[in-house]
Amino acid sequence: MLMFPVPLFVAAVTGYLALRTLLSGGRPLLVALLCVCALQSVLVALVIFYRVDVLRPLLPVTATLVPPLSWITFRDALVHHTDIRRSWRHLAAPAFTLFCIAFAPETLDIVVPLIFVAYGTALLTHLRRNSGIPLAKLAAGEYPGLIWKALGWALIGSAVSDGLIALAYMSGHASWAEGLISLTSSFALLFVALLSVAPDAAGPQTEADEDVTAPAIHDEHLAEYPAIVARLNSLIDQQEIHLDPDLTLTRLARRLHLPEKRLSSAVNRITGENVSRYVNGWRIRHACALIETGTPITEAMFASGFNTKSNFNREFRRVTGISPSDWRGNTFEGNGNESTVPTGSWPLQPDTPKENVSDIAVGRNR
Repeated sequence: MLMFPVPLFVAAVTGYLALRTLLSGGRPLLVALLCVCALQSVLVALVIFYRVDVLRPLLPVTATLVPPLSWITFRDALVHHTDIRRSWRHLAAPAFTLFCIAFAPETLDIVVPLIFVAYGTALLTHLRRNSGIPLAKLAAGEYPGLIWKALGWALIGSAVSDGLIALAYMSGHASWAEGLISLTSSFALLFVALLSVAPDAAGPQTEADEDVTAPAIHDEHLAEYPAIVARLNSLIDQQEIHLDPDLTLTRLARRLHLPEKRLSSAVNRITGENVSRYVNGWRIRHACALIETGTPITEAMFASGFNTKSNFNREFRRVTGISPSDWRGNTFEGNGNESTVPTGSWPLQPDTPKENVSDIAVGRNR
């Protein structure tokens, strides 16, 4: 009976994703990440299933290409467009692994997992400590951060599986170890590949490459926050910039001539929401107005700056407490919608009295 190893199936899937991304004009770094995942899967299949032992020393080297490429791809997709020429230092990870293979092979069981843990932790730390995925589409809400958090945990999980593989070898169960290599590496690589090509995993590629990073926010900036939110409200109300489905924090900050972190902090401290949720509140209100005039829900969704029904439905329920179809039903039944909206859900209007700076909860999460 003809056997088709799991790693070869994973290689086929990731190779297909790489080709599709390349032909559709996707990000070069994402194509590189997918190609490395496919290459690693092919090597695992050749070594474990077809006993091409001459390739075994390459496994840890190609494996340690995945974490730095994941990190660079994340930065390029959601933080700041990356100049690949400035990213060569990340080759230190596979280079050091190659050095260990040549001069200290007994250290590989420690070095390889540490590389995965280091990059996975870096991803999770950045997402936790920064307001900072400025290239993410605001319409996607929390999804971009969640996708890359999952990828960060996948890298850490891969390190845990490496530890189990090392234990299997040390305990004399080589067959268990090879089975773990096949299954865990295949799952991890497929998981990384699928997450990285998710629709909300990256912002628009046309984002201008401009650094608007702010210095740390100090207390003296608190007095500016009400005025900043008022300017934001005015920009949205007069120019309807929120209806652009590709709107990002970077673009919004550039239109207001502000650093991203200062805009993010102002919105959070004054409204209690992050920029994505705040802008999506304006979009949902626009969609509600269209629905009330008889506009089909899907048409209202696209006209309000949303590209996917899942994001639209999630944000609509968050803001109004009910689904778009229920809102339409209430409208045409004459039940009224105003009572269904939780207090404070609608975005502030330009003429709405602003919160006193002395009452701002400085400890709120960004």
